[in-house]
Amino acid sequence: MSILGNLLQATATVLNIVLTLYMWIVIIRALLSWVNPDPYNPIVQFLHSVTDPVLYKIREKIPMSGMGIDFSPIIVLLGIVFLQEFLVKSLMQMAMTLGQ
Repeated sequence: MSILGNLLQATATVLNIVLTLYMWIVIIRALLSWVNPDPYNPIVQFLHSVTDPVLYKIREKIPMSGMGIDFSPIIVLLGIVFLQEFLVKSLMQMAMTLGQ
């Protein structure tokens, strides 16, 4: 396999791991919102600091104030799945074609 093929494959693998970790962080944050955790807990603060920028941008674009349910985590999860299915798989296919 060529060096560029190896680079693309490594990039796709790392991107897939990062997207999967972020997906789990968003899921944990959504589940924690049901139990009203202690806002001074360092884990809760970490989850909010990592997810708030992305969720806030979605809430700005798609206002859902009157519904009572926050759909922004679902939209983020759908975006992550799209990136995994399209971008990661495309990078892997490009790496494989360069390796032939």
